[in-house]
Amino acid sequence: MTTYIEASADTRPARDGTIKLHGADGFAGMRHVGRLSAEILDSLADLIAPGITTQDIDDQVLKMTLAAGALPATLGYRGYTHSCCTSINHVVCHGIPGAKRLQEGDIVNVDVTSIVDGWHGDTNRTYLVGNVPLKARRLVDVTYEAMMRGIEVAKPGNTIGDIAHAIQSFAEQHRYGVVRDFCGHGVGRLFHDAPEVVHAGRPGTGPELRPGMFFTIEPMVNIGRPDVKVLEDGWTAVTRDKTLSAQFEHSVGITETGCEIFTKSPAGRDCPPY
Repeated sequence: MTTYIEASADTRPARDGTIKLHGADGFAGMRHVGRLSAEILDSLADLIAPGITTQDIDDQVLKMTLAAGALPATLGYRGYTHSCCTSINHVVCHGIPGAKRLQEGDIVNVDVTSIVDGWHGDTNRTYLVGNVPLKARRLVDVTYEAMMRGIEVAKPGNTIGDIAHAIQSFAEQHRYGVVRDFCGHGVGRLFHDAPEVVHAGRPGTGPELRPGMFFTIEPMVNIGRPDVKVLEDGWTAVTRDKTLSAQFEHSVGITETGCEIFTKSPAGRDCPPY
């Protein structure tokens, strides 16, 4: 049974399976932190090019986050030692920044979460590195549109299953595989909270969407099968068939009439080409 509670600024948040319903203060906090995270991703559009390392990307994320008086949520999270995740080509998610250099034709997803005044702005985008083959560009475009179709049905009275079905049905029209092993999640004063937001499922199933809910929608879509495996580092998830994978993510809030995107790019750089 799904339990909803009214979130209070005076109450220490706990990941207890309840779905928090936030008021005006929560929306204001998420708008502020969401804009910062979006601006960080905007800045990467001018940095990402053949020859740079994924550590260069991580350095930029850390620099901008700290300059804004914020903190990167991933730094120190469960032992993770970087300020973002960088997932190249067949890496589905949680790729670790390092010395690897991006090459012409790569696609790379960068996932950032900033913390401002206790609020978490979680978002990611997939970037094109130089001249990218048509099949990769098409995957990226379809993945972004799949996310937006999920967001379109995120409104009061609908369910998590409606979001999942909108994403899955669109991606599978293009014969792509929607990853099941990872999903979106509640967000706000906690980095990860209830509900789990799956990206493949049946309409009318799962928790009902109510005003004040905050969560991420972040589909991972593979050119091949949806199956993934996690490497020995305990973080990096890759496609089992080594085909390309793309991802996009927004943090959103359910309003009285629909859905507000907290992490929308102020520069209009939500989808490539940036």
